[in-house]
Amino acid sequence: MTEHISSAREVEDLVKARYPLIYLVSSEEARVEKALREFALKKERKLVAWSITRGMVPLAGDYRGGDVLDPMKALDQIGKAEGKGLYILRDFHAYVGDPKIVRKLRDLAHDLKKSQKNVLLLSPILKVPPELEKEMAVIDWDLPDRAEIESIINRLLQELPAGVEPGMAAEAAGRERLTEAALGLTYVEAENVLAKSLVRNRTFDVNTILSEKKHIIRKSGILEYYEAEDSLDSIGGLEILKSWLQKRRGAFTSKARDFGLPLPKGILLIGVPGCGKSLTAKAVGAAWQMPLLRLDVGKIFGGLVGASEENIRKAIKTAEAIAPAVLWLDEMEKGFSGTGSSNMSDGGTTSRVFGTFITWLQEKTSPVFVIATANDVRALPPELLRKGRFDEIFFVDLPSREERKSIFEIHLSKKKRDPKLLDLAKLVEGAPDFSGAEIEQAVVSALYDAFDTGGDLTTEGLSNSVREIVPLAVTMKEGIDFMRDWAKSRARAASSGHAQDKAKDRFGMPERKIEV
Repeated sequence: MTEHISSAREVEDLVKARYPLIYLVSSEEARVEKALREFALKKERKLVAWSITRGMVPLAGDYRGGDVLDPMKALDQIGKAEGKGLYILRDFHAYVGDPKIVRKLRDLAHDLKKSQKNVLLLSPILKVPPELEKEMAVIDWDLPDRAEIESIINRLLQELPAGVEPGMAAEAAGRERLTEAALGLTYVEAENVLAKSLVRNRTFDVNTILSEKKHIIRKSGILEYYEAEDSLDSIGGLEILKSWLQKRRGAFTSKARDFGLPLPKGILLIGVPGCGKSLTAKAVGAAWQMPLLRLDVGKIFGGLVGASEENIRKAIKTAEAIAPAVLWLDEMEKGFSGTGSSNMSDGGTTSRVFGTFITWLQEKTSPVFVIATANDVRALPPELLRKGRFDEIFFVDLPSREERKSIFEIHLSKKKRDPKLLDLAKLVEGAPDFSGAEIEQAVVSALYDAFDTGGDLTTEGLSNSVREIVPLAVTMKEGIDFMRDWAKSRARAASSGHAQDKAKDRFGMPERKIEV
């Protein structure tokens, strides 16, 4: 496994290697500049930060240049400065659309190679003009690691006011839980959330941190933090898929690493809509006791040039910071369809975003388990189906007889009804080729009818609701047949029940068995 190199170490190496232009992507301006100041003092370099509002501000060392607000004059000032120095350009992404600025940066890059000066563009948004792509190194600055989160907790412990108890933070195990709960937040966000927990509860509280963390993650509009409520037992059937997942429950522990097991990458669930793909993704988070993050592929594509690429990088970075975690991409064919025509329709944005995602999927070493679902395999880019992207591709078919019975029992129990009081065999036979979602809808519809008449749920009432539903097996017959044919040699069946059903005809008659 490749050793992770910190962002600060990466910058040090690039500066020593005389990279003239370095782009640092981060919203944590103060934290990044603190790390750069430590490096500058250690290497006896002056550190100067420029912004459109304050001009040149010395952060380390002696700087005697003029105070300029104009970005072009600021670049001139850097070019004329003497000695060793690091020059930070704050929020400079706003000016790289100007051809004069771009040309000046290219000229400066050429001149700086002969000096001991480096220009660092610091911005929360990555915007690199094509002219500078070969001239510039890009670093996505890491979010705070465990050590930095622990330092916040230790500092707050030392500053506890009267009447506030350390609670779980008094023990090492408790501090570890608090640290894991705050991973994925910026330094300031983690500091604020931990302080809020002390104010609200008069002690450290994980639930308060997680609740606030969900809101912070959702603010991005890309990742959504899901509550882990459903379990694998709430899924009817799919025993092969559930068994595969259960065997990998402990695969993210250090014990598994010592045993020689690789980190699981993820699975792709392809199949009929409404048959449990999304429910499986939700249940894995609860079964593995890991955070479940839903990535809305459609929201990745922003209106600004470069925003889409920045969004996918930010989503991946957040998921890795929270790891171990489950990352769920629902109906991903809708987000990544059309990658082949991307260059003609959107300037290649979709292709670049998709390329970033599948490269990360192939090469990732972080404990982020990806669950991707798709209803239409024909709309998926072929690159996604190549071996190595996912650990396994599962095909989720319509439920078998036994699975339909299990699904009826699950939904009746959820609605506080005893399945034993109904004729399940009749209901199952009356709902051939129904999906799980259609069975749930039939139960809900029958409950509305019963409530309207003042009675209770009966077998006859539920049978009437079943007869009113036209299943997808009828309306999407050609599409389902295509997916079944495709999956025969390209995917693993999520359930063995449907294959067993083929030994019986549509009316439930078993095949003739000959005793020898």
